[in-house]
Amino acid sequence: MIALISLVCVLLFLIGSPVLVVLGLWSVGISLVIDMPLANFGVTLFEGLNAFALLAMPLFILTGDLINAAGIARKLTAFAHACLGWMRGGFGMATLGACGAFAAISGSNAATAATIGAIMHPQMKDDGYDPEFSAVTIASGGTVGIIIPPSILFITYGFLTNLSINDLFTAGVAPGVLMILGMMLVCFVTAWRNKWGKLVPFSPVKAVRAGAQAYLGFIAIFVIMFGISSGAFSPTESAAICVGFCFFAGLLVTRELHLRNLPEILFSSGKMVGMVAPLVAVSMAMQQVLSSLGISTIMNDLFGGMGYTGVLLCSMLIIFLAGMVLESVPVVTIFAPILAPVAAAAGINPIQFAMVLLVGTAIGFITPPFGLNLFVVSTVTGLPYNRLLRHVPFYLAALLTVWFSIAFIPSLSLFLL
Repeated sequence: MIALISLVCVLLFLIGSPVLVVLGLWSVGISLVIDMPLANFGVTLFEGLNAFALLAMPLFILTGDLINAAGIARKLTAFAHACLGWMRGGFGMATLGACGAFAAISGSNAATAATIGAIMHPQMKDDGYDPEFSAVTIASGGTVGIIIPPSILFITYGFLTNLSINDLFTAGVAPGVLMILGMMLVCFVTAWRNKWGKLVPFSPVKAVRAGAQAYLGFIAIFVIMFGISSGAFSPTESAAICVGFCFFAGLLVTRELHLRNLPEILFSSGKMVGMVAPLVAVSMAMQQVLSSLGISTIMNDLFGGMGYTGVLLCSMLIIFLAGMVLESVPVVTIFAPILAPVAAAAGINPIQFAMVLLVGTAIGFITPPFGLNLFVVSTVTGLPYNRLLRHVPFYLAALLTVWFSIAFIPSLSLFLL
């Protein structure tokens, strides 16, 4: 019966049923088979979301929408261009830098790709870049949205695996920076070979002026990073403070945020929360079912004899394949509770393994056939999805190189802790 229910759920997924429905149906079906009371399922769904730490998730999502509406994101991109525009491929690298800056406030890959895409793609085309390459650059830059802290997915992972969200945020800094540097190298080489981009003489005065105009974004990043790293306030409190700051900054300083637009902004954030939160709740119920089935013992028996390297490589393969067909939240909610205990038993540091799993999940954002960020920029730019694929391998190679470096050089994730 367990095999039959699992097969039905796989078929439902393949024909396009929502992941939430598939996971929920599987959890309920298996609960009935193993005589787990359904009342327990309902209680677990509620308690799965009844946690103070999870409040940071909707607040950081709202922060991303507010900095876009307030014009803060546009000023950050202008500063990045003022610093890098003098290099061949400088505008593309500035776009990647802007993705990193936006990610350091919003914590969302889709929001990063959509916002930076709307701002930078027309400008990259005007600067002489190939439109498809520009779109893929933005989609690739969006992958750091869940790696550079604060990260919505780090909050989810920490909650599911009982790890410190502060430690996850701190560990995510170096991998995020390495991902951006690797993608900048690809952008530079590609632009240099194709002579894309107009060179703009570097002006310290313009760079300083652009930096001064982007001060609100830097303040928001400082508030989040300093507050969390110093222990002055929790990630949830940090998110609440940042929402308040971005709201009043957009309303009173930039004056690009208007009260009449607030319902639309809240609705946009609510839709994103409505996609993520139910998956977290169902994943908690799914964990109980998996525990009752003894899946941890089965996984330990399967991977236990492989040793440190074998467990790491097998886990990476699973995450990479899952990322090809699943969105990030389902990947984390399904595989983190299963693979994290196996990795810990093999002697892999839990924080380092978190970085391996989450960076691998981020790479899935530009890995066909799913590649969520590619669909996002395709929608934003109006370019067909298939036309973007020819530029993906170069960025994918850079991100895979960084991923393997993070996996086999633990200090890259742990040296800040």
